[in-house]
Amino acid sequence: MRNAEFNDPRLVELYDAAFGWGRDDDFFVAVAGETPGARVLDLGCGTGRVTIALAAAGHRVTGVDPARASLDAARAKPGADRVTWIEGISSAAPEQSFDLALMTAHVAQFLLDQEWPAALDDLARALVPGGRLVFDSRDPRDRRWERWNPEESRTVTRLPGGTEVEWWTEVTSVVERDVSFAHHYLFPGERLASSGILRFRTEEELRGSLEAAGFDVEAIYGGWERQPLGHADGEHLVIARRR
Repeated sequence: MRNAEFNDPRLVELYDAAFGWGRDDDFFVAVAGETPGARVLDLGCGTGRVTIALAAAGHRVTGVDPARASLDAARAKPGADRVTWIEGISSAAPEQSFDLALMTAHVAQFLLDQEWPAALDDLARALVPGGRLVFDSRDPRDRRWERWNPEESRTVTRLPGGTEVEWWTEVTSVVERDVSFAHHYLFPGERLASSGILRFRTEEELRGSLEAAGFDVEAIYGGWERQPLGHADGEHLVIARRR
């Protein structure tokens, strides 16, 4: 299944158990905190880890995601009642309703071809003039995909009920900017798999697409402590403002 870790309830539970709070989450919450009580759109909110934290910090938060299984998991968490949840894509966000829009956990890289400019147009429409868009996208110069192989990526995750699942990632093809991959999961007595494609955009591509959608880029950092590009964590951490 394509992107099964967001759509299969068993893999959604595994995803939640495997990926806890990290420096990336601290970065997004800190940026949001620069606008106290902001109206925040979390596009591709998944199981709501950052979404619920933002609501707990006093923001008015809307989480949008197309994966029902992920939203079901988000809605079941403590504090979820403070969030408005919408099943859908970027076009589902209401017009000029937000001071800040976020795409965390490299959601931007899942948007391919015309999905990317369409999403930026939708986000510009959803933000008020002067509103900010913040997202992460891996720097292709870091060549992160070279470390996505069965040897380096293999890990074991314990689910809340005690079941241990061994899983790993392998790259299946690299075609220009697109990296195709597969996740493999060994549950007791069952093997599951999930495929996906990520788009690795250069700084120039990101700047150009944001400009075309009506954004001014305020900063692009290379690490979660706002280090310069080409250093630290191999990221493009983008902060842009709607004109």
